[in-house]
Amino acid sequence: MVDFTLTDEQKDLRELAHSFAEKEMRPVAWEYDKDGTWPDEVLRKAWDVGLMNTHVPEAYGGPGLDYLSGCVIEEEIGWGCSGIGTSLMANGLASAPVGLGGSEETKKKYLGMLTEDFKLASFCLTEPDAGSDVAGMKTRAVKQGDKYVLNGSKCFITNGTYADWFTVYAKTDPEAGHRGMSAFVVDADSPGVTVDKKEDKMGQRASNTATISFNDVEVPAENLLAEENKGFKLAMMTLDRTRPGVAAMATGIARAAFEFAAEYSKERVQFGVPIAMHQAIQFMIADMATKVDAARLLTWNSAVQLDQGQRNTLRSSEAKRFASDSAMEVTTDAVQVYGGYGFIKEYPVEKLMRDAKIMQLYEGTSQIQRLVIAKEVLLPRNIDEVTPEAKAAEAAQSEQAAATV
Repeated sequence: MVDFTLTDEQKDLRELAHSFAEKEMRPVAWEYDKDGTWPDEVLRKAWDVGLMNTHVPEAYGGPGLDYLSGCVIEEEIGWGCSGIGTSLMANGLASAPVGLGGSEETKKKYLGMLTEDFKLASFCLTEPDAGSDVAGMKTRAVKQGDKYVLNGSKCFITNGTYADWFTVYAKTDPEAGHRGMSAFVVDADSPGVTVDKKEDKMGQRASNTATISFNDVEVPAENLLAEENKGFKLAMMTLDRTRPGVAAMATGIARAAFEFAAEYSKERVQFGVPIAMHQAIQFMIADMATKVDAARLLTWNSAVQLDQGQRNTLRSSEAKRFASDSAMEVTTDAVQVYGGYGFIKEYPVEKLMRDAKIMQLYEGTSQIQRLVIAKEVLLPRNIDEVTPEAKAAEAAQSEQAAATV
């Protein structure tokens, strides 16, 4: 029997996250958004109560939560403020490759660093000329003795200004396309690491986004993650694990917009009755509710597949695509329900609409998700069914289906 009932522990985590979002995030979210300031105090409180680094294993000081529990938390955080939430959850994206590919010593050092004290880490994949086209990456890592020398620039890096360390992807074999990528842990205070600029964004303005340059940065060879030239596979394995969380946060944004719109529709009177009495508004509210619930179900399914040890590439891309697109649609409809007031910053839904847009872009655009989904559903996984033509098609599509962050 399929059971969508959360455990008592998961219900407690949801209540903890919701209470934090309601009491610590929402009261300040619009001020942080207005000024684009760094929510240091809120993030430190989140670390104190255990809402950061949720998937770091207990062996390295973390709670080692399952992925469904993580999604339950991230929906509530997205409901509170996805700008603050993105900075709050970014450690998970940076630390996942370390957990998957790091040596025991590397895990103890860098994962332990995040759980012993309030520290931040950033995931560095995207470049000015290599977003969705990861194979176009120009950052180079050249091995010299017992170290690698790193040169290049990364953009759109969440928490880049404040990170204590970075997970950085670079070409170790430039002629091999995405098969020549490797991943490294780089200390932020290493000579040659520079924060070039902080981006001034349309939405999620409380989240720090920066450009980072690496100029002759020396990285110890032991900071290589997995094996040399296995970085692309490591990045894809990472995104399979983090996209459910992005989908959960998008669901939280959509849920917040739906709740605001539904409540407003019962209060706003036009033509002598609340606008909720008009069928045009009822249909919009009904569609919003359906999209929120459907996004949550896809998200939970993608997380449960991970928790059961299954390959979740298809479902995580479906969840991320549907939830992020739904967040944009629901927030846009929420502004419509508010009418002219929805366009005014005094009211909450215009911020949610601005925040929702980035959900369709980071960790793989909605178009990239469609490429991944198409590959998964059209090309057979059973090796006995793979024809030479299918192999050729898969190779070509793999080059296209590189993800962006």
